[in-house]
Amino acid sequence: MRKLRYLQSAILLGLLTAGLGPAVPATALAQVVRIPIEGVIDKGLVPYVQRSLAAAGESGARLAILDINTPGGRIDAAWAIVDAVQESPVPVYALVDRGLSAGAMIALAAQQIYMRPGGSLGAATPVTGQGEKASEKIVSAMRSEFRALAEARGLDPQIAAAMVDERIAIPGVVEEGQLLTLSADEAVELGFAGAVVDGFAGALAELDVAGAEVVTTEPNWAELIVRFLTSPVVAPLLLSIGFMGLLFEVKTPGFGFGGIVGLTGLTLFFGAHLLVGLAGWEELLLIGAGLILITLEVFVFPGFGVAGALGILTLGAGVILSMLGRFPTLPDLSLAVTVLLSSLIITGVFAFVLLRHLKWTRSFGGLFLRQATTAELGYVSSDVREDLVGQIGTAGTDLRPAGVGMFGEERIDVVSEGDWIEAGRAIEILRSEGYRHVVREQAPSSAAADPVKKDG
Repeated sequence: MRKLRYLQSAILLGLLTAGLGPAVPATALAQVVRIPIEGVIDKGLVPYVQRSLAAAGESGARLAILDINTPGGRIDAAWAIVDAVQESPVPVYALVDRGLSAGAMIALAAQQIYMRPGGSLGAATPVTGQGEKASEKIVSAMRSEFRALAEARGLDPQIAAAMVDERIAIPGVVEEGQLLTLSADEAVELGFAGAVVDGFAGALAELDVAGAEVVTTEPNWAELIVRFLTSPVVAPLLLSIGFMGLLFEVKTPGFGFGGIVGLTGLTLFFGAHLLVGLAGWEELLLIGAGLILITLEVFVFPGFGVAGALGILTLGAGVILSMLGRFPTLPDLSLAVTVLLSSLIITGVFAFVLLRHLKWTRSFGGLFLRQATTAELGYVSSDVREDLVGQIGTAGTDLRPAGVGMFGEERIDVVSEGDWIEAGRAIEILRSEGYRHVVREQAPSSAAADPVKKDG
């Protein structure tokens, strides 16, 4: 899995930097690179930090400073940024204004933390969308990561763990039942920060690079596009466009506009999630298997059965998993399900309109009934035998009320008008309604006059 993440990162850096130039101008030979980390941390932030640190090394920068002001965000995104910081070609420091939850984990990965006046660090227990504490599995993983980061810097791991788990009590620091959040002065006092500094210039002075040339990185247009495509608003639209395009393609002959639009929508959706590390090859295999099963159901197997149901379930599972990370929380799962359901609703409305206004191609001829056969339009289940009306024959079986009548050499299924008729009695056909022939018993004198037809 780690090799897969490296491969995804390499592909992403190659795509995002191709033709865009480095994040830090090579001609500037900047001594310090400032990398702002602001707002909610999501997976779209990861490629920006990775590219900025890589470019800082290529430009010959002396160090990089993460300027952190965040309430937190996705755990898997923070993990990826921590990996990028630990593998950075230049020393990385953190300047913290508000470093909560995932922001605290990123800050602890730096070689040293400096606090802005009034800053805070901690409150890192993972929570659900309803504000409730996440499962013990996720809490344990976060607690272990905080301990490891603190130990790597020679800090007290229990203090770091207390930022994640309120059950940890440290005398003089935090009581049991309270989640640890350090103020700027407390962080310095406990050794988690080097100093409280007066803004970015103060951090430069502490690092003995006061007056150094500073270059502030910004997300390039490609990274902004990736964050845009993975947003919870745009993602369901891309899925819907993909599904609607393929549906439109199925209803039109050949391969044309619908297929191109559908494949483009699905490529943008899965490609963006693959690049930011949400989707992997496992999810792509699930999606491919789902599409194959649905194709077999449509073109090979008649009706709708096991292959179609398994295809839909497999495709849905692949879509949902492609929007989850390594440690998905309940809000992540809820968001993924919401995205999928929203796209299905949009596609369903489109399909309803399409079914009413466009003709089906031969590809789906075996799956759907193309025409309605109603009596109002003159459709019947069999040809009407008007020539039988008025003929007289005999009941070949008891009519109770259905049975068989013999009319000359012809054996016909009949039904009596009401009463039961014994075999051998004379009967007359009153009406012919396709397969249904209504008869009535005749008096013996009528039958004797003509055993097959009426007089005349």
